[in-house]
Amino acid sequence: MKALLIPCDTRPPTLEAPVQAARSAGVTLVTPPPELLNRLNQPGDPAAIAAWLLEQAADAEFAVITLETLALGGMIPARRVDDPLEAALERLEVLREVKRRYPRLRLLAYGVIVRVAHDDDPLEEKPYYGQFGARLRAVSEATDRAERSGGATDAAALATARAEVPESILKNWLGTRERNHALHCRAIELLAEGTLEHLCLTLDDTTPYGLAARDRRRLEALLDAGNLWDRADVYPGADEVAATLVARALVNKRSLGPLPVRVLYPGNLAESSVMLYEDRLLGELVRAHLRAAGCRPVRSNEAPAFTLAVNAPAERQAERAPDFEVVDTANRNLPAFLDELAAVQTAGEPLAVADVAYANGSDPRFTRLLLARLDVTRLLSYAAWNTAGNTLGGAIGAAVCALIGAGDSNATGPENLARVEALFSRLVDDHLYQGGVRGEVSAALHDPSPFDLGPRRAQAEAEIVARILPRAQALWDEHFAPRLPGVALSLGTPSLAWPRLFTGVFPLSVSAAQEG
Repeated sequence: MKALLIPCDTRPPTLEAPVQAARSAGVTLVTPPPELLNRLNQPGDPAAIAAWLLEQAADAEFAVITLETLALGGMIPARRVDDPLEAALERLEVLREVKRRYPRLRLLAYGVIVRVAHDDDPLEEKPYYGQFGARLRAVSEATDRAERSGGATDAAALATARAEVPESILKNWLGTRERNHALHCRAIELLAEGTLEHLCLTLDDTTPYGLAARDRRRLEALLDAGNLWDRADVYPGADEVAATLVARALVNKRSLGPLPVRVLYPGNLAESSVMLYEDRLLGELVRAHLRAAGCRPVRSNEAPAFTLAVNAPAERQAERAPDFEVVDTANRNLPAFLDELAAVQTAGEPLAVADVAYANGSDPRFTRLLLARLDVTRLLSYAAWNTAGNTLGGAIGAAVCALIGAGDSNATGPENLARVEALFSRLVDDHLYQGGVRGEVSAALHDPSPFDLGPRRAQAEAEIVARILPRAQALWDEHFAPRLPGVALSLGTPSLAWPRLFTGVFPLSVSAAQEG
């Protein structure tokens, strides 16, 4: 089966994860040539991407489309470019045209509500954000609080916050948000008329209060008015949504859904734990990501399609491990949690793992226990990358795809090899690199800028190569090779996708071993 993907970004795992997940389900996910897509904040070519879509659509079964890439050249460029609204809306018209030409092509789309970045990043945001980020965040929160309460105190706080930002900057920043919001309103029209089969509108790096929350409410009101919730989701996420919609497309095709999923946590307080870059508690975040992928929580006395193990903090997600105040406390029992997971695997039930105890990397203690207690090569999926939403959506989407592709029991069959490759890729990136090597390299470089390494990029990449390759090989040799006879690993040379430590690239492939 051939399907198409117009991604929000070109870096792994944003682009890599949905392609691997699709392969595990027997789907060939075709993407535009790299030169048509964005490179960090440099926009892709919307006209060429639209032409590619029309050319490739004739023999594709479904397409997953990022609205910002089609209209503005990418998710990150959409935060920065000043393209007029009229031009952006006109670029979305290719969706109507492709559906007119190929009515059997199923279109699933997602848009990302513009974030209010937590860091003063001038590369992924408007250039002035490096100077005015904190003041713009204050405007964002004050605006939402004032609109919710209608009170004089909040209105005064908003006026004070706005006065701290030059009018020209405030006008430009808010205008960009309104333009992108209009794109999402147009996408809801496309959903209502049947051009789109499913629409996800997601919140990137969000908070309970702010302009993104205000935009969410406005979009939800439109979906309410159109009675469109059976084909739409609005929830926190971004980079992982392509994998989610690939899973949703497969569930929809097979009339399988919603798939019942049992969710396990390491403590009774886990569902109420606070996530750093989200607008809701963990339990509600899990429910949202399950729904978007065509799943739901299992009901009592019902056999689950698979079990999702969510390694959660006891109280609140943290940035760095170990954290004994809010993550690894007496209210979280990891040995008992692993006992449960081992029992699930012993019973032969499909199991996926999402590790959200820490942001931007694995929980080292949990992962060590996981590797020691379970046969990780049998997992449907594993993820521990970026935000909790990225991890949950990535793990769930990959699990659904792997479950659908699990009919072939041949260990060296293409679907199984793709599943194993996805598993190992995530362990290398999320556990070995983000959970360990990235911090080591930062220390070796004496804490370089998180936004731009500049001339130190080559030194950083040399450090990464020296540290990650032997660990990746050792991980394979100890935990994968003995359990996967006839399967071989090939490691490429690691690098950085962008001039920052946050975006590692770890090329690898898993294939049937050559005889002789």
